[in-house]
Amino acid sequence: MPDPDTPEITTWVQHVSSVVGTPDEHTFLVGHSIGCQAILRYLESLPPDTHVGGVVLVAGFFTLTNIGGPAEEEIARPWLTKSINYEKILSHTDRITAIFSDNDEFVPLENVKFFEERLQAKTIIQKNRGHFSGSDGIMELPVALTELLELSR
Repeated sequence: MPDPDTPEITTWVQHVSSVVGTPDEHTFLVGHSIGCQAILRYLESLPPDTHVGGVVLVAGFFTLTNIGGPAEEEIARPWLTKSINYEKILSHTDRITAIFSDNDEFVPLENVKFFEERLQAKTIIQKNRGHFSGSDGIMELPVALTELLELSR
């Protein structure tokens, strides 16, 4: 993703769009952390009658904790405050899986409820996986692959 240290909604959504090209029912999207937000906002931007095969979101969020200092809060603010049209997202796919960790220092488990209620997502809670990052020792995430393969059937 462009400028990962200063992610901006418009830039990231445009990047996802350029990478995906023309989406269809054979398009599957996988995101992590703020990338999940980018995917949701990309889906929201699609024209009517465009459908993707499914989405796997790892450590996605609508709320955050322990963001860091003022600079990190400023980066996160638009992602947390700009509204999302959930109905529009669901008009493009109803196959969403969201994966969380029970000890993610940034993504509180209240997000599980939000993904279930707002996006009718299938949710999975993993034990002791932190934020699913390399600094947490996570280099592979078999559950994400399993869910992606399940969505593609």
